[in-house]
Parts: sequence; structure tokens; C-alpha cells
Amino acid sequence: MLTNKETVMCIKTMAEMFPAAHCELEHKNTFELLVAVVLSAQCTDILVNRVTASLFEKYHEPKDYTSVPVEELENDIRSIGLYRNKAKNIQALSHKIMVEFDGEVPRTHAELESLPGVGRKTANVVLSVGFGVPAIAVDTHVERVSKRLGICRWKDSVIEVEKTLMRKLPKEMWSDAHHDLIFFGRYHCKAKKPECSTCPLLYLCREGKKQAKARGFDG
Repeated sequence: MLTNKETVMCIKTMAEMFPAAHCELEHKNTFELLVAVVLSAQCTDILVNRVTASLFEKYHEPKDYTSVPVEELENDIRSIGLYRNKAKNIQALSHKIMVEFDGEVPRTHAELESLPGVGRKTANVVLSVGFGVPAIAVDTHVERVSKRLGICRWKDSVIEVEKTLMRKLPKEMWSDAHHDLIFFGRYHCKAKKPECSTCPLLYLCREGKKQAKARGFDG
């Protein structure tokens, strides 16, 4: 397991590799961000952005999503996986935001997670990106990189990964670290073909050393 100091150093190295790391879901306001994150479950940001380009031209606020039959919304997002369930959740969360939160996206974990289709990861993204609240959202990239490097244990759950990162990193680093880890995992430490041979963190990475031996180079 990496120490706190080593973990901070890893994140700083990732930030140097990807200085423009940011949320790649395109949005103009926090409500659009919320919808985009809900749509992104088990789906790439590229596909979500392709769909929301027209979706956000048609729907601008919660009441717009509740004013059409669910079948129409399903058709608007049909190219996205799980589109039926996502359409249902988007309509339901839009209704709840209108009825219980005066049409405004709530600003606490508990309130966000009370919305249909919104789990802890989505809540963390909205809090961090939408409201500037320090948070670490653990997606597949964050989990994979954290476990490969040895920041966390292989057996750790998503919530345990989040808690470990929060413990090992200063609070002021949380939100940026979330994006640094995602970019590092998405574009360098990939799921199937990690670029171990050119990785500046290879000397620390337990999984990378195994990958290095398997590919015939010395880490």
C-alpha cells in the first residue's frame, strides 16, 4: 500500500501528465450536468455528449422533461445503453426537483442521493463539478488506477476506495485528483492496454511491474 506522501506524489505526476484534466461531460449548468452524469452510467462520455448536444436543445429545465411522454424521452436517448431506465429516472428526478427543491438541484449528498437514479458517484460529481465542493467520485478509471498503483487494496469496495483516497489526499486536492485519476486511467493506464513501458509511476506500481514482465521489458 502506498503511503500518503506517495499517493500525493502520484496525483501530482498525473496532473503534470494531463494538466487540462477536467469533466468531459458537456453542460451549461448544474442541472444539465446532473442529467449528463445519470446518462453516463455504463456509457462513454463521448456518446453522452453526442446525445446531449440535441437533448439540451430540446429540454432546458426540469419541467421540460416532465412535460413529454416517457416514450418520447426514451426515443431522444435511445442510442444510450439502459435508455428506458434512464428516461424513467430523469423524469422522476426532474419531478422531485420541482416538487421538493423548488426547481433547483440540491446541494447536499443526502438530498442528491434521494433523487431517482442518483448514487454516491453521481452525487460526488455534481457536488464537485457543479458546486465546487471537494469530493472524489470513484468511477471505473479511479478504482482501477487506485488499485493497480496500490493506493487501495484489490478487495476494497468503491466506497472504501473513496474513503482511502480522501484519507490519503489533502482535502484541497480531492476534486482535481478525481479528474487527474480519470484522465490517467482513460488515456494512459487503460483497462486492456496500459502504457506501462512509458509510465513515470511504473517504479511504484505493483500491477505495472507484472505487466512489464509479461510484455518483456524491465520495470
